[in-house]
Amino acid sequence: MATRRTGRGRPAAPAGPSAFEVGPSPVVLLVGTEQALADVALRRLIAAVREQTPDVERHELGPARFTVGEVSAAVAPSLFGGRRLVVLEGLEAAAGGYSDEVTAVAHELAAEPDDELVLIGRHGGGNGGKAVLAALQKVPGAVTVTCAPVAGDRERSELVVSRLRTAGRRADPDAVEVLVEALGGDLAELMAVTGQLADTVTGQVGVDDVRALVGGRREARGFDIADAAVAGRAGEALSLLRHALSQRVEPVLVVGALGSKLRSMAKVAGAGRGPAAALAKELSMAPWQIDRARRDLQGWDPAGLRTAIVAVADADAAVKGEVPGVASAYALERAVVAVTDARGRHR
Repeated sequence: MATRRTGRGRPAAPAGPSAFEVGPSPVVLLVGTEQALADVALRRLIAAVREQTPDVERHELGPARFTVGEVSAAVAPSLFGGRRLVVLEGLEAAAGGYSDEVTAVAHELAAEPDDELVLIGRHGGGNGGKAVLAALQKVPGAVTVTCAPVAGDRERSELVVSRLRTAGRRADPDAVEVLVEALGGDLAELMAVTGQLADTVTGQVGVDDVRALVGGRREARGFDIADAAVAGRAGEALSLLRHALSQRVEPVLVVGALGSKLRSMAKVAGAGRGPAAALAKELSMAPWQIDRARRDLQGWDPAGLRTAIVAVADADAAVKGEVPGVASAYALERAVVAVTDARGRHR
C-alpha cells in the first residue's frame, strides 16, 4: 500500500484501496459523498465475502432502522459460530443510542479483533459521526475507501478503465470516450453500464459494444452537436441541435458541450506537439482526450478558434438570460453556424 507525504515531507496516512480494489477486512469504511462509488465498493465486498463463505450471516443496520442492542447482537458470534457480515449505514447521521453502540463495538473490536467478522461502515461525508468514524478506524486491520466526487471526464474515464480492469477486461480508448460522453453526467449509470459491459463482453470492449448499449442516447447529446460543429458539418450540427431541443435537452448543456470541446482544443493547441501521455498531467486531461482534441484541430487555426470561442461565450450569456430579447434556440443556432464558419476561415 502506497504512503503519501505531506507538503513538509512528513509521511501521511497510507492511501487506502479504491472502490474497485477493496477486499474484505475486519473493518472497511466507505467515506465520502459519491454514493455511486460507495455502492460499487459495497457490492464488491459483499460478493467477495459470499464467494469465500456462501452461507455468511448478513445484517444491515442504520440509524433509521435501529433498536438498542441490535448492533451488538449483529457483531456477536452466533451460538454455532460462523462468519458474519455487518453493514452499518448512515454513520454520518450517527447519534444517541446508535452512536454509542457503534462506538462501544469499535472499542471492543480494537481490544479483541474478531477474525470471523467483516464490518462495513458507510459514512456519507460531512462532520457528523466523526467520533464513530475515528473509533472504527482504530480497529486493527481497518481500511478506508475514499468515495470523493468525480470532477471531470478524465476521472470518469479512469473509473471506467479501473472497473473493467478489475473484471479482467480492457477497453479501446474510443470506446471509453463514447461511454463517458454518453453517460458521464450520471456516475451511477456510468458504473452500472460499465459493469454490464464487463459481464457480457468477451475480450476487449470496443466502440460497437458500447454503442449497442448507449448508442440511442447519443443522438440528442450536446457533445454530438459539438463534434459536428467543430468538424465543419453545419447541416448535421443544426439538425442534431433541433432534435436535441425537441427532446427538451437543456440549452445550457448544449452550449456547455460546445465550450468544453473548444476549450480542450485551445489547451492542446497551445501545448505543443509532445506525446499525449507526457502532456496529460500538465493539461489535466486523459491521453485519449488530447489525441481527440488534436484530431478536432485539423482545419483550425488560432484566429478561427478565437472567433468560435467568442461566439459560444455570447451564446452562453444568451441562454442564461443575460441578453434580453434573444431566444435560447436562436442563440444556439447562431453559435453553431459561427463555429462551423470559423473552421478554416482564416487559412
